[in-house]
Amino acid sequence: MKTYVALLRGINVGGKNKLPMAGLKTFLEEQACADVRTYIQSGNVILRSPLDAKALGAKIEKGLSKTFTLDSATIRVLLLTKKQLQQIVEDRPKGFGDQPAKFHSDVIFLMGITVTEAMKVFAPREDVDRVWPRKGVIYSQRLSAQRTKSRLSKIVGTPAYQSMTIRNWSTTTKLLAMLAQ
Repeated sequence: MKTYVALLRGINVGGKNKLPMAGLKTFLEEQACADVRTYIQSGNVILRSPLDAKALGAKIEKGLSKTFTLDSATIRVLLLTKKQLQQIVEDRPKGFGDQPAKFHSDVIFLMGITVTEAMKVFAPREDVDRVWPRKGVIYSQRLSAQRTKSRLSKIVGTPAYQSMTIRNWSTTTKLLAMLAQ
């Protein structure tokens, strides 16, 4: 059995695709997943499965739309091992996430899109936003006092955004800690 963190894109965001975590946990257990633990309401799950990431992701995506009444049939799932998530945390830019009172820090996980393709939709505002591309992710940081001037929200309307899921730094590091338990 392999242990994964599953990041579900588009769950419980803005009142859309409402999915109770208890229902998600039961659904995943019915998909032959074990030791299923959810974290907050935005589609973060730690689980174990005998399936590889590609097969499990496809099974979850297909089953969600059949099992739950969702606003969109397109729910994407990204599965990462502890080693993969550990690498993402270790590859962060120097100081990223270290000043939560000053900066909002997010990890943008890419799902079936290259970093080069994804970076085309970012237009960081000088002195407000910073983005750093890395393997499979983009780190995004914006000055909290100026966050209303941030251009991060402009990516939402782009086709590339459908291939991204965002987690704040605190959630990202908490998921890694949960994988270690």
